[in-house]
Amino acid sequence: MKKTARLLLLAFAAGLLIWFNQSYLNISPEMIKGWILSLGAAGPVVYILLYTIRPLTLFPASILSLAGGLAFGPISGMIYIMAGASGGALVAFFLSRTFGRKMVPDSEWISSLKKIIEKNGFLYVLVLRILPIVNFDLISYAAGLTTIRWGTFLLATIIGIIPGTFAYSFLGSSFTSDNKMIIFIAIGIFIILAIIPILFRKKMKKWLFSNEENEVKKDA
Repeated sequence: MKKTARLLLLAFAAGLLIWFNQSYLNISPEMIKGWILSLGAAGPVVYILLYTIRPLTLFPASILSLAGGLAFGPISGMIYIMAGASGGALVAFFLSRTFGRKMVPDSEWISSLKKIIEKNGFLYVLVLRILPIVNFDLISYAAGLTTIRWGTFLLATIIGIIPGTFAYSFLGSSFTSDNKMIIFIAIGIFIILAIIPILFRKKMKKWLFSNEENEVKKDA
């Protein structure tokens, strides 16, 4: 009962943070860009730090990513976004590893999922980062509950977020361009990368669960 109460409390707190962000802060990429650029040389460092602590606030990663492209351009923006996103993933990972085991109630499904990630951690994290059919932060928190090494988790995350990071950075930077062709190309790339997870969602779930069953049978 205590574990269930803790989970309900966490869910309520998460919902409250999301509601507060959307109802009162209502921060746009343009607002973040203006503020970051006003910091001068310290802007990139502050941006990366903000992105790193983002999982603690549940602030939408998409807004920060678009702001990175807007403020720093496609190349520098991509580098800073990847640095911040990777740092944020580690924050969620270590939070889960430190406190998650006490918060998440154990079950047969969670136990079998842990076994799979522990045996094929790099592959699973990499695929789920490339095809984001699961929320970014949820992957980090789930990985923290397993025995996967943080270095393996980080490497899979860095490689896996390259396509999506490029799409957000390129799209954000295109908003400041007067060339309509660049804007259309950026939007096209973003749409393609957004549609792919939707098209492969069912196949990915089938692959994940079939592997889960096979691993459980092997251990039986």
